[in-house]
Amino acid sequence: MKRILLTLLAAILLTACAPQAAEMPKAELPAGKAWAEGKEIYFVHTEASDPGVAEKLTNMMNSPVMLVPSLANVPDESLANVYVFTNGVTGSGPFGFQADVFDNPPGADGYTPLRRLNLVTWKDESKARELKSAKEVLDAEAAGELTIEQPGVVINMPFVVWDGGKR
Repeated sequence: MKRILLTLLAAILLTACAPQAAEMPKAELPAGKAWAEGKEIYFVHTEASDPGVAEKLTNMMNSPVMLVPSLANVPDESLANVYVFTNGVTGSGPFGFQADVFDNPPGADGYTPLRRLNLVTWKDESKARELKSAKEVLDAEAAGELTIEQPGVVINMPFVVWDGGKR
C-alpha cells in the first residue's frame, strides 16, 4: 500500500512539474456580412492588392488590411468574384450600399478566398433592389439594369461563417 501511495504521489508530482501545453492563441477579426447563393455569410478582409482598397477596408472594419500588390498577379482562373455595390440600396457594403455578393462559397467548385473585385452600379438607382446571389447580379446585368466594372483588384476574403459551416 505504501508503495502504491509513493507511486501515486510521484506521478502527481511529475505531472504538476511537467511543462503545460501552450494554449493556442486566438485572434479576433471583425467579420463583414454578405450574401452567397442567397444565404447570409460572414467573411474577413485580410489583404488587398490596391493601396486605396486596403486603406478603405482598414478604415471601414477598424482592423488592418495589409497591402500585398502581388495579389494582382494571381492567375484569373485562381480567383472567385465579389460584387461590391457603388449605389442602390443602403446597407453595410464599403460604399454604404447593400452587402457584398460572393460566388463560389466553401464547398462549391471554384471556392477560393482570393476574390476579383467587381464594382456594381445600378443604371437607374430608383429600380435598385437587394441582390443575394451572383446569379441575380449577372441576370440584372444581362437585363441592362446595372453595369459591372473590374478594376483589377484582388482581395483575400476568407469566409468564417457560411451555409453549412464555420471556422
